[in-house]
Amino acid sequence: MTHLSTEKIDVMALWEHCHHVAAGGIVLFSGEVRNNHRGRNVSHLYYEAAEQMAEKMIADLLDEAKQRWELQIAYAVHRLGNVPVMETAVVVVTGAAHRKEAYEANQYIIDRIKHETPIWKCEYFADGQRIWGGHCSCHQEST
Repeated sequence: MTHLSTEKIDVMALWEHCHHVAAGGIVLFSGEVRNNHRGRNVSHLYYEAAEQMAEKMIADLLDEAKQRWELQIAYAVHRLGNVPVMETAVVVVTGAAHRKEAYEANQYIIDRIKHETPIWKCEYFADGQRIWGGHCSCHQEST
């Protein structure tokens, strides 16, 4: 199972796929590209990653969350390359016997992906400028 994709993420197909007979609560988080950031018009985002490392880290993180919250479902996929406004950049789906565990695990997974996984984001603005950011070890330059 791959956790990185250069293809458009089909959120509804993931939702259809991520069910389990023992999961009473299923949580789907979808991180969408919005058209603005700090008062500036965004045209699109671009993501790059240390792919082998990111794949392993996400897989390990999902395994850890499955154990910690006794999940029946733990899935995450992050988009790479250009992601237009109103498309999905990242999805996390968790399923557990109860909603509390599904919610807690989902937030834990997305927070760890955003802050620890070697995936970097560049925001492209309508005025032609761009800014790398959104990760603790990201580029911090504006061009």
